[in-house]
Amino acid sequence: MKGKSIRWMGPLFVLGDTLALVLAFVSAWILRVQLDSRPLLNQISGREYFMSLLIIIPFFILTFALIGLYRKRILRREGRAALLVILGCFVGTLLVIAYEYVMDKPVFPARLMMIYVLLISAIMVLLARGVIRLIFRIIHRRQGKIRVLLIGNSEVARDFAENMAEEGEYKVVAYAGPKKYMRGAEGIKRYDEPEEALKNLRRLRIGAIVQTNFYEERARNRAILHKAEEMHLEYRFVPGEAEFYLGKNEVDVMAGYPMILVSQTPLIGWSLVAKRAFDLCVVIVTLPVWGLLILAVMLGQKIFNPGKVFFRQVRLGRYGEEFKIYKFRSMREKYCGQDAMEIFRQMGRVDLVKEYKANRKIEDDPRVAGWWGRFLRRMSLDEFAQIINVLRGEMSLVGPRPILPDELEFYRTQSPLLLSVKPGITGFASVSGRSELPFDERARLELYYAQNWTFGLDMKILIKTVGVVIAGKGAR
Repeated sequence: MKGKSIRWMGPLFVLGDTLALVLAFVSAWILRVQLDSRPLLNQISGREYFMSLLIIIPFFILTFALIGLYRKRILRREGRAALLVILGCFVGTLLVIAYEYVMDKPVFPARLMMIYVLLISAIMVLLARGVIRLIFRIIHRRQGKIRVLLIGNSEVARDFAENMAEEGEYKVVAYAGPKKYMRGAEGIKRYDEPEEALKNLRRLRIGAIVQTNFYEERARNRAILHKAEEMHLEYRFVPGEAEFYLGKNEVDVMAGYPMILVSQTPLIGWSLVAKRAFDLCVVIVTLPVWGLLILAVMLGQKIFNPGKVFFRQVRLGRYGEEFKIYKFRSMREKYCGQDAMEIFRQMGRVDLVKEYKANRKIEDDPRVAGWWGRFLRRMSLDEFAQIINVLRGEMSLVGPRPILPDELEFYRTQSPLLLSVKPGITGFASVSGRSELPFDERARLELYYAQNWTFGLDMKILIKTVGVVIAGKGAR
C-alpha cells in the first residue's frame, strides 16, 4: 500500500473490524435464537444481548490491536494478517467466556452461539479487510506509482533501484550519486549531488526520498531530511548491508540513540523442537500415502530407468555439516556423480555451461533419462526420497534448498545465516517460481525464510507446494 494512504488503513480497519464483529454477533443471534427452534440454555432478551456488545466488541478490537493487526508491517502482509485475524477471533471468544464467568452473567442464550461467533466473526472480518484492501488497490491504480528520489553512493543503491522496479507501489525516477551505480538504468534522471536533485523535487513530482548511506558531512544529511519534512514527503533510510533489512529487525532506542536490532533465525530452542516434532508427525500420519508412492516410483525406476534406484549426493546441512541427500535417480546413470559443467564441456555445449553457471539449473537438461526422468522432475517425485533424510533428522519438510559445497561462494556473506537452519524438501523459493527463478532471487527468498520463519509460513509453503507440484509449474 502507498505510504500516504496506508496511514488511513489502520483507522479504516478498526471501523471495518467493528462493523464485521457486529454483523457476526447479529448473525449468530439470528441463526440460533430466531431460526433454531430448540430450547435455549439462558433466557436473554435481544436488548440485553445487544447492550452487552458495547462491552464485548471493544475487547475484540483491543485484542486485535495487542496481537499487532493494526501495525503498519501487518497491514502490508495479507497472509500474516489473515492468520492473526483467526487468532484474534479465537482469543476474543475466549475473553467473552471469561467475561461470563467473572461477571456471573451469561452473554449467549446458547453454547452453540460461541462457535457461531468464532466462525462468523473470522469470516466477516476477513471479508471486510479484503474489501478495504480492494478499494485501496483500485485507488492506487488510478493514482499511479509513488515517484522516488534515490540518494546514495554504494552498491545498495543499484540493487535497491533494480528491486524497486518490480514493486507495484514505487518507481525510482531520479538518482543522486555516482554514475557507475546507475549505469544503463533507463528512465532515471541522474544528478551528481543530492543538493541538485533536491532543487528539482517539484518538477520531478517526487513523493518519497530513499537514502542508502549517510554522508560524512552531517549538514548534508540534515538538509535531505529537512527537505522531505518541508514538502511532506516520505523519507526512508536503507542500511548499507543486506543483513540489516532481510528479516524481522526492530528499531530500538538505547542511551538516547536509535539503533537497529538485527534478528537472526527464530528457529532456535523450542521452535526448533516444535518444528522437528511437526515434521515427524506429518511424515508418520501420511505414511500410507508416501509409502505407496515411493514403492510405485521404485517399480517405475526398475522398468523405465534400469540401474540404481537412488542417487546420493553430498550436501550441506545445518551448521554446514555434510550429509548425503537421497533422490530418485532422474539422470542417466553414467552422468551421476560427475561435475555438471565438465559434462556439458565434453558435450561441446558451451551454452549449457553458461546457463548452469548463472542459474545452477538447466531448462532442457540432456543428462535426464528420457520421458521417465522428465516426468519425475516435472512432478518433483525425484525429491520424494528425501523423506529418508527427514526421518534421519538431516532435513526438514520445509526449508532452504540443500546446498552443494561448491555453491557456498554464490551466497557471499549470507551463507552462515542460511546454514543456521535445516534444508527442506520444499521451500519458499520452490513455491515462488521454482526453476524459473534466477539463482540470486532464489537465494534471497531462502535467506528471507531463514530470518522470518513461522509455523504459518511453513503451512502456507506446504499447501502451495501441492498446487505447484500438481501443475508442474517451473519444474525441470
